[in-house]
Amino acid sequence: MSTSRFGQVAVLGGGVMGEALVGAMLRAGVEVDDLSVSEPSAHRANELSERYGVRAADGNAKVASRADVVVVALKPGDLAGVLTEIGPRLREGAVVVSVAAGVPLSFYERHLPEGTAVVRVMPNTPALVGRGASALSGGSHASAEHLETVRALLAETGLVLTVPEKHLDAVTAVSGSGPAYVFYLVDALAEAGVLLGLPRAQALELATATFGGAVALLEDGGEHPVVLRERVSSPGGTTVAALRQLDAHGVRAGVLAAAEAARDRSRELAAEMDG
Repeated sequence: MSTSRFGQVAVLGGGVMGEALVGAMLRAGVEVDDLSVSEPSAHRANELSERYGVRAADGNAKVASRADVVVVALKPGDLAGVLTEIGPRLREGAVVVSVAAGVPLSFYERHLPEGTAVVRVMPNTPALVGRGASALSGGSHASAEHLETVRALLAETGLVLTVPEKHLDAVTAVSGSGPAYVFYLVDALAEAGVLLGLPRAQALELATATFGGAVALLEDGGEHPVVLRERVSSPGGTTVAALRQLDAHGVRAGVLAAAEAARDRSRELAAEMDG
């Protein structure tokens, strides 16, 4: 019998995000004996078992049947078959948690038994190091208690917000895809250092530390980024000259356009799944 306040938890899928969630849930207080992972690759299942001490083996329905919370961390193309497989085996009162991008709550509710509580989550990859930014939305049968349970389970992944599902495409564009934008900009800044004569390794080290330090200032000081930017920008100085070039080359407009493109693609994926 489970001694955890979360009950028995199953994670379907032992990939990168599945592993990140396993680690976070163990840190959140889920007991090792209460956490199971379904993973078709025997090598990967053994790896997860050795690394975290959890039960990991093939068999989605078997793993899901003994869980109070079922986290689905699978590719969208695999979902319909898996949901049809696990639906009849779900415990009464179990909550199903989706971390698949672009898959609407209606898709889950259509493929699972009537009345199943479903919570959709949009995580991002920094969850791997406990610095993620996630948002969650509840389906038509998900209660405030269900949402709080999932939020508590994910608390160790980083920031977790609750939003209406209509905002999850925007969340996808900002935080879901956002790490890629940051990596893109870090790489560009490092490349600038190489262009200006720095050794590549040192340029990347400086660029990475600069982004990390700037984010720490934002988080620790609680001040608006415009205020912090102005403190670096002495009148007539180097930073003002640099920022003028960013504006001239449309960097801000490019970021806005990128986010809109990500949002639109998220909507397209949802429409494809719902269709």
